[in-house]
Amino acid sequence: MDDTLARLNSAPPADAAAMLDGLYEHAPWIAERAAQARPFRSLAELRQCLRRAVADADADARLALVRAHPELAVPTPQGPALSAESTREQTLAGIGQGSADELDRLRELNAAYAAKFGFPFVLAVRGPRGTGLARRQILDEFARRLDNPADVELQEALQHLHRIAEIRLRERFGNTPAMGDDVWDWGEALAAHSDPGYAEKGQLTVTYLTDAHRACAAQLSQWMRDCGFDEVGIDAVGNVVGRYLADRPEAPTLLTGSHYDTVRNAGKHDGRLGIFVPMACVRELHRRGRRLPYHLEVIGFAEEEGQRYRATFLGSGALIGDFRPEWLDQRDADGISMRDAMARAGLRAEDIPALRRDPARYLGFVEVHIEQGPVLYEMGLPLAVVTSINGCLRYQVQVFGMACHAGTTPMDRRRDAAAAAAEMVLYVERRAARDGDSVGTVGMLEVPSGSINVVPGECRFSLDLRAPSDERRDALARDVLAELEAVCQRRGLRYALEETMRAAAAPSDPAWQRRWEQAVDALGLPVHRMPSGAGHDAMKLHEIMPQAMLFVRGQNAGISHNPRESTTSDDIQLAALAMLQLLDALAKETT
Repeated sequence: MDDTLARLNSAPPADAAAMLDGLYEHAPWIAERAAQARPFRSLAELRQCLRRAVADADADARLALVRAHPELAVPTPQGPALSAESTREQTLAGIGQGSADELDRLRELNAAYAAKFGFPFVLAVRGPRGTGLARRQILDEFARRLDNPADVELQEALQHLHRIAEIRLRERFGNTPAMGDDVWDWGEALAAHSDPGYAEKGQLTVTYLTDAHRACAAQLSQWMRDCGFDEVGIDAVGNVVGRYLADRPEAPTLLTGSHYDTVRNAGKHDGRLGIFVPMACVRELHRRGRRLPYHLEVIGFAEEEGQRYRATFLGSGALIGDFRPEWLDQRDADGISMRDAMARAGLRAEDIPALRRDPARYLGFVEVHIEQGPVLYEMGLPLAVVTSINGCLRYQVQVFGMACHAGTTPMDRRRDAAAAAAEMVLYVERRAARDGDSVGTVGMLEVPSGSINVVPGECRFSLDLRAPSDERRDALARDVLAELEAVCQRRGLRYALEETMRAAAAPSDPAWQRRWEQAVDALGLPVHRMPSGAGHDAMKLHEIMPQAMLFVRGQNAGISHNPRESTTSDDIQLAALAMLQLLDALAKETT
């Protein structure tokens, strides 16, 4: 691949453009414009230049690009013909081998799509792993995207064109994302374990210390041994801990990892990506016979999501001494206490205090995580460096008014609790939007025992308020709670407020953030910095040691906590290469 890139960099302009022609159907101008940015430090930089050539084109050129792409499997006589690349890609996905009903459905969808949008349906049929989507997946995605607004769907089509070009480019240059492919495959294999009630539906749910959870821990342990870790074990809280030892016993330790539990009906990459990427790095180091001047400790944290019990960050919290004994008496929906669940898993709760790490022996904590949002997807960037993990405040609110007859109570006599809640929903939206990176959400809204013909006498709702710093988080909360007081006073209502969570913001350590930035830059990628709106294990470790995170782009507009959560093996490959860069740079600093 390096030889091919070198030839591209040194070739005459026409020859360089020819080497890139065909990555995008019937659009030689993209290759010509991208080639002007030579020399390229890496294939990743070349990919970004190709994207930029499309982004810098005018709207008509981008629309023409989409229209030049052929329909799936059944091109119309007047439409663009299938190129050799398209033919091979669609053959790999088995589109033409579908049943008569599937082909009829495909023609029906093509016609409906063309009538609505005026351009052909564009889908990277090779998929996020590059091996091809199943026909059922293709038809489901086709039907889903028919519901998109026209401007959203045009952007989606362009994103898929970029993915098609990315796969063609890597094959043309002989650049197989071997580590990314393996990480992807680990994620698929681990997703075979799921809790009862979800496994039967083909849904991924792994909650703390269930049989599926314990099976995941056993599988991770075996994979770590296979990768060459020197020490592997499951600790007293259920964390899977692997250590790749340094070239000397007294060396300090770098800590990394993420969680392997999931939300209900989850995606396959949330948390788990941050375990698999450093596992792949350890395997690469082991294959090279290379030892680092520091121990590398990779942890699959047993619990982060708070799904089975009313406690979160059980895995990472135990490492900082934040495991509360009273949690052991909590019971799940089936009445099983955490204490009994631990005993059944063979864990000794009395040993949890000993898990606390001594920060003096650690260099810091780094975490790789899927972004869980749309920013990188929309920007066309595979990686980003996290500047801070947002602080969060959560409240449960009850508003009390007067239940009365909906037909006989004049509008100016009402004490409507739901109307007050509606005002608050809109205020939270407006107030958070003023703050840039702050966010506010009313995710739960309920009128208890409500009736269609009764003015609501009570309304319950949640508040989730987040910001990159504690100061901005607290200012947002003050304004929202002041508005709640004012709305209730004006409407003659009273309210009750319970704070259910307070999490401090976790700004990235500047030195560790720079290390991630340098690693991303070394790959030839733009360095994009952004805060994290979601909570992560890194925010717990932040309490005792420096931390910094790397985000990996999510596909499907970055959706997360959803079965459609995805990323590509190419982006995973870049994350693994960035981590190897960081490990190597740190080794030079530590020697």
